Amino acid sequence: MEKRYRKAVFIVTYRKEKNKINYLVLKRKLHWTGWEFPKGGIDSKKSMLDEVRRETKEETGQFPFKIKSFNKKGKYLYEKEYPDRKGFIGQSYRLFSAEIKNKKVILDKREHSAYKWLDFENAYKKLTFPNQRICLNIVNNLLMKR
Repeated sequence: MEKRYRKAVFIVTYRKEKNKINYLVLKRKLHWTGWEFPKGGIDSKKSMLDEVRRETKEETGQFPFKIKSFNKKGKYLYEKEYPDRKGFIGQSYRLFSAEIKNKKVILDKREHSAYKWLDFENAYKKLTFPNQRICLNIVNNLLMKR
């Protein structure tokens, strides 16, 4: 069987509060342990925006009200083969940002054990993988221009 990349979306999720932007980072517990922003595999039958809405809702309990698509794509290899991802050697992703309203997040307890709202600097330091730091930087640069 041909090994392939699972299609996914990276969603840099944020809130604005008193002219400050805080980013949501989630503590991963399924497949690996560390900090990330919401992300997930997509079904190619649906639009990317529908997938971003669905994934944001699954991982935060909230529907995003402002979604932006970025011209940033990438891919990475899995550290090992996962039983629920047979035939995939890694993920290819496209970057989005999503603004949500509420500070309280309802986690998907199968995937994440905790969450934090952090300013850019602390979110950047907290993220486990360099590709997510790059994505955070892209989104933050756009949001700071507004």
